Parts: sequence; structure tokens; C-alpha cells
Amino acid sequence: MFFLPPLPAVGRVVVGWQVGKRYWTRSFSAAKMTKGLVLGIYSKGKEDEVPPFTSTAENFNKSVSGKLRELLNISGPPLKVGKTRMFHGLHQDFPSVVVVGLGTQGASVDQLENWHEGKENIRAAVAAGCRQVQELEISSVEVDPCGDAQAAAEGAFLGLYEYDDLKRKKKVQVSAQLHGSGDQEAWQRGYLLASGQNLARQLMETPANEMTPTIFAQAIERSLEDCSNTEVYIRNKSWIEEQQMGSFLSVAKGSDEPPVFLEIHYKGNPNASAPPVVFVGKGITFDSGGISIKAAANMDLMRADMGGAATICSAIVTAAKLNLPINAVGLTPLCENMPSGKANKPGDVVRAKNGKTIQVDNTDAEGRLVLADALCYAHTFNPKLILNAATLTGAMDVALGSGATGVFTNDTQLWDRLFKASIQTGDRVWRMPLFEHYTRQVVDCQLADVNNIGKYRSAGACTAAAFLREFVTHPSWAHLDIAGVMTNKDEVPYLRKGMTGRPTRTLVEFLLHFSQEPATE
Repeated sequence: MFFLPPLPAVGRVVVGWQVGKRYWTRSFSAAKMTKGLVLGIYSKGKEDEVPPFTSTAENFNKSVSGKLRELLNISGPPLKVGKTRMFHGLHQDFPSVVVVGLGTQGASVDQLENWHEGKENIRAAVAAGCRQVQELEISSVEVDPCGDAQAAAEGAFLGLYEYDDLKRKKKVQVSAQLHGSGDQEAWQRGYLLASGQNLARQLMETPANEMTPTIFAQAIERSLEDCSNTEVYIRNKSWIEEQQMGSFLSVAKGSDEPPVFLEIHYKGNPNASAPPVVFVGKGITFDSGGISIKAAANMDLMRADMGGAATICSAIVTAAKLNLPINAVGLTPLCENMPSGKANKPGDVVRAKNGKTIQVDNTDAEGRLVLADALCYAHTFNPKLILNAATLTGAMDVALGSGATGVFTNDTQLWDRLFKASIQTGDRVWRMPLFEHYTRQVVDCQLADVNNIGKYRSAGACTAAAFLREFVTHPSWAHLDIAGVMTNKDEVPYLRKGMTGRPTRTLVEFLLHFSQEPATE
């Protein structure tokens, strides 16, 4: 039988294993357990087949005279995807070794799941292994590339992240690196993609009193300090007024916190004047609902109502760190939505930047009001395309839950690019309808050109998209409703419970593929 006593916090650990009549033991200091190793193993293809190691794990097994295989054989059934088994004392350089299940060897794109199964398995498995190392308070871990060093890095750094900035007692910070001399470039790319999503997670998770519009803008500015070819403009209320963004200002006026319009530029294209991709993100740093106030239960989650701003800004920060050969602009109207004597009232009519009037029948449908002006402004950059992201509607959460981001677009080619990107990242998207059927429900308005809610209760995500379309004239535009993917309970195994930062990696992957396409006139 396999024997593994519980590890004490201090002192000496005696670890043993028994194979047949032979029994080995090894004693070592827990204080010296400073490095862990995560190795992968696949599922067995046939019933009588031995589950194959990855090439890296096989080499390690040979270096310890086959003892890793012996221990696996006697310690339990074959490992399933994302399941782990830890062994101590096998190797002097790695006192703790975690073997993780990777599922079927050679797994590729699953057409029903709409993701690359092999990559997702690696992310889930490596995350589980790294967390187990972290639980032992080991500060360093080396990771088997598992056949895809980028996916392994994403799993490691996404899996280890947890927001504890405001806690006195914090988890041990684990330094993860690639084991061996494998594809370091792919590992670094995975690290940057995960770091970008973790930046969005941090912005979204931070309490609203610690993440005001001004603080958010400053945080993004700091994130771009070491990036070349970037410019940051933090626009104040006076500038917003000059731009005649009456719809945005109508939301901001309910709070004492001053609004900010954040504008970031990245010029990675050798042709600095090439039309940019313009990303727009909803930046409500706290959403009480305003006069149409929300229920108290779970209102604290509305600290993340700036998830659109967090993800699009983090995606551009990541693109800059990857030096992608593309020009990109990020626009985020930042403010709070609060009830006060100055706040919007149901039935008020406000005027957007393009001159259209909006009847505000529900002040809790404020995200579309701030986006309307930002979308109008986006057209001034002669963009290649416009993409906006927003935690816009509870209806999207009802429709798709946390399974995918809902995408509304007037451009099928743009949809195809997003869909292909999401297959690689595992952070999926799903196309939703932009029918004239929904447009009629928002333009049939008693007092103004358009109403900020649909005339019927149903299809709230679709009528919200139809509203935004009234402020878009560009032929290549996509609206991403990310309300359903804002938080994670346990659905995504390589993300801990909390704010997700989704779909940051899909946006970066989209930019990567877009930058590699030949230029067209």
C-alpha cells in the first residue's frame, strides 16, 4: 500500500512507499521543501494499457529509476482530468512532486464544446497541481509544458491568482517557471496572457471605495508605464462636457465621485497612421441602480460593473506587452451610478453626443447610456472596427450563464474571428441576434428618439444591443455582453471563486490573429 503521512508545518517528515515486500523511507526537513514540480500523465487509451507520461514526466521517472511509475501504480486508480497526486522525497531537487491528469493524449478541438479540449485540460490540470504546491506553502514550482507551454503557463498563473490585497494574512506567493529548456517563448506568452486576465480580475474584485473612476484610470496608466508606443489620456468632467456627452454625464451626476473618460492608445503597427481597432468598455465602478435602485442582496458584486472597461484595457495592456503589430485605442467612460437629488429620474430625457434623445425609463439601465456617447466618439478615430464589452444585462446571465460571452454584431467576418479566438483560449463566445424586431422595441418611444429599455420585458439582452446599435454607423461592430461571465463559482476549474476577468484572453487572441492578417484597403 501507499503510505503518505500528513505534512507538519515544521520539523522532519518521514515519507515512505511500499512495493511488494520492499519498503523505502526517506527523512527530510519540511523547512527545505522550497520547490515543487508538476508533471503530467495522460489517460490510458485501452483498458489494458499503461497511462502514458508526458515526455517530461517520462524523463523524470527515468531519473528516479522508475519509482514515480511504481508509486502511481500502487497509490490509486488512474488520474482523471484535473485530478492530482502528490509524492514527497523522490528527488533531492524537488522534495514535492505533483502528478496531474491531462485526459486523452492528442485531444484537439471539440466541435460540440467549441474549445480546444487539449488546451483546456492542460490549464485545468496545471492549475490544480500548482495550487496543491501552494497549499504546502512551497514558494517555487517548476511546470511540465505538457505539450503546450502556453496553455501550461496560463493554467499556472491563472490558477495561482487570488485577490487578497486587503487581507493581513496572505497566501504564499508561488513563483512558477517552465521545467526544462522547452518552449520559453510560448511560456512567456502564456504568462503575459494570464497576467492580463489577472489584471482585469484585480480591477474588478477591488472594492468600489478603493477603485473609483480616478483610481481605475491611474491603475491602467501605471500598467502601461513600461510599454513603448503607448499614450494615456485621463479626461476630466470639463472635457466630457465639451464633447457634449450628455448621456454619460446624466449617469455620472448622481454621484459625488467625479467622472473620468479614459483613453489609451497603442501604436504597434509600423504604419502609425493605419486605422486602429477601437475597444470600448463600460466603466461603472459601482452600480447601485440609481433611483431605480437594486435589491440589497448581492449588490456588493456591482463593484465589478466596470468589467467591460477592465477587460478591454487589460487586453490592450497585454497587446502592448506582447508588442503586437497593431494599432489599438481603448475608450472607457468611468463613473458611479448612485441615487441622489441630482441623479437621473425615470422619465427624464437626455441628449447623446450624436444628437439623439434618450428617454430614461429605468436608471438601472445606465451602462448603455455611458456606452452610447463612447461609441459615438469611437467613430472619430477612423477605426478598422469597433468592439465594446460590458456587464450589460442580467438577461444575458439568464440566457447563457457563465458558459459563454454573448456577441451581437453586424459583421459576420468579425464574428468568425472572435469565435476562432475563443476556441483557442477556452473562454467561449456565442452569437446572439440583432434583429430589427428588437430595434422596434426601443425606438417606439413616447418622449424621445429612443428608450433605454425595451417596450416588453422579454429579450432584455437583445433590446440592450439594439439600443447600442442606434449609436453605431460603422459596418464592423461587435457588442460583447459579459454579464454572465463576470464571476466564477466553480465552473472554470483554473479560476478561483470571484471575479473572472473574462474574456480578456479571447480579446488578446483576437488582436493577435487580426494583426497577422494581410492588410486590405
